[in-house]
Amino acid sequence: MSSTPAFWMIPAAPTPVGPFSHATEADGWVFLTGQMPTWPTDDTAPLPEGVVAQTRRVMDNLVLVLEGLGLGLPNVVAARIFLTEFKRDYAAMNDTYRAYFPADALPARTCIGVTALARDALVEIDFIARRPA
Repeated sequence: MSSTPAFWMIPAAPTPVGPFSHATEADGWVFLTGQMPTWPTDDTAPLPEGVVAQTRRVMDNLVLVLEGLGLGLPNVVAARIFLTEFKRDYAAMNDTYRAYFPADALPARTCIGVTALARDALVEIDFIARRPA
């Protein structure tokens, strides 16, 4: 692997809400930009209602980016989650997030309460993944 980073835009994934790539990769480490609960087919459509639906949309968007890179959820080693309504939404987000991973293969994780997210989203999640050797 080259130590020069590769920058990836994944056609099947939603359009980024800012000036950044869907992912960057260096030495087999893949850093996925935080995904919003936007729709891949229409980034101007209203966001899903509630943290459960938004968490599902975010996780599905992350899966689209992983698949576009030839990876999957088993390659994820860490996640960061940002919630605007931490106390209210933490448990429901956890239940939804947990359903995407086997109980014995949960990535390392940080969850942070924030005051606001782009498009007034309730949740944003980013991943760090590792490409198999």
